[in-house]
Amino acid sequence: MEEQQVKELQVRLATKQKQYSVPETPLSVPSSIEVRDLNSLVNGLIQESTSDWNAVDFDFLVNGEFLRLSLLEHLINYSIPTEAVVDIEYVERFPPPEPQDSLNHDDWVSAVVCSDKWIFSGCYDNTLQLWGIDGSHTMTIPAHAGPVKAIALIDVIDNTATLVSGSHDQTVMQWKIDLEKLSVDCVTIGKGHERSVECVSVDPTRTLIASGSWDTYLKIWTTNLDASVTEPIDPKERKRLKKEGVDSLTRTPLVTLSGHKEAVSGCVWTDNSEVCTCSWDHTIRLWDAQLGGIKAELTGNKSFFSLSWSSLNRSLLTSSADRHIRVYDPRSKEGSLVKATYTSHTGWVSSVKWSPTDENLFISGGHDGLLKLWDRRSQKASLYDMTGHEDKVLCCDWSNPLFMSSGSADNTLKVFKANNESS
Repeated sequence: MEEQQVKELQVRLATKQKQYSVPETPLSVPSSIEVRDLNSLVNGLIQESTSDWNAVDFDFLVNGEFLRLSLLEHLINYSIPTEAVVDIEYVERFPPPEPQDSLNHDDWVSAVVCSDKWIFSGCYDNTLQLWGIDGSHTMTIPAHAGPVKAIALIDVIDNTATLVSGSHDQTVMQWKIDLEKLSVDCVTIGKGHERSVECVSVDPTRTLIASGSWDTYLKIWTTNLDASVTEPIDPKERKRLKKEGVDSLTRTPLVTLSGHKEAVSGCVWTDNSEVCTCSWDHTIRLWDAQLGGIKAELTGNKSFFSLSWSSLNRSLLTSSADRHIRVYDPRSKEGSLVKATYTSHTGWVSSVKWSPTDENLFISGGHDGLLKLWDRRSQKASLYDMTGHEDKVLCCDWSNPLFMSSGSADNTLKVFKANNESS
């Protein structure tokens, strides 16, 4: 049917947010109606029954996808009949994130994780940095003998933070930080990788660490500080460590899992015993960490750079060298394992992270210097582009629901405030 032949459409407006409900009776609207006009329509209907109404910005879902074109163009693009009543669901629009801080480092910022009150960052100058959530710099930790590539928070209890870091120096280190006295101890040094450690992840029980490396291996370590100590095999290394008084810190992995053919670029625990990894070898693998075997393998088109798991929607989010972000359902028995593809970055997508509180939202950082906020119901465009970086984004985090952060090769860590009351 030609677009110009359809002058009007019948629509039914509905919402799951009861405070914004309007009568669900069919309405006749111009076929050219767009989001701005629908916003005026819904706000007008609410105002008719609500005194002292302050206008709200809404987004509109048609067949599970956000409306970004005219209603008729959307229906044609998704092969939705124009003769029947079109059901449109409206939801309050996520407000634009506000720039909060720009935290300066001495080199590339390659890792970041936030807690309620603290920001932990990893840098190419071999250090870990501790910041207050207000942007105040608190501590520099001379951590590794090479650039820090990954950090993960084990826990923050009272005034003590425990975290793990991985580095180009091939080690996985566990740290205990007294946040009141501002003192730090390296409590274990994990040795076993033969090349740069690219990713680390802590299991839901906080008792195990997974690490992935350029050596193609996934290794599992314990967080237990009372575990038996294993000395390094190399006599020269043993002698050096003993001279430095740190031989008691050395740990070897509980399990080493092989199967990837190139660098393991991302790892995440999906439950207490399952680890998911992605690799430059174009594959995603699910591992049984207890039995030490591969459970499933998914094959992509290009090298994968990062992945994120959401316990809210039970889906994997991945980024790769083809500029696309994909959502996978690794347990899907029907249809494609790829449930959605998102394309907006103009360079490699280096990092992705699900929202911890909203099953539909995620962020991504790319070599185009942008941090983007997405809703998985809008595949063709991000909700917002967060600008400010002058070089490629290397990492991003949304562990604290109120703050999104991104580290870059411009030596800065940008923090954005998520202005959503439900976050």
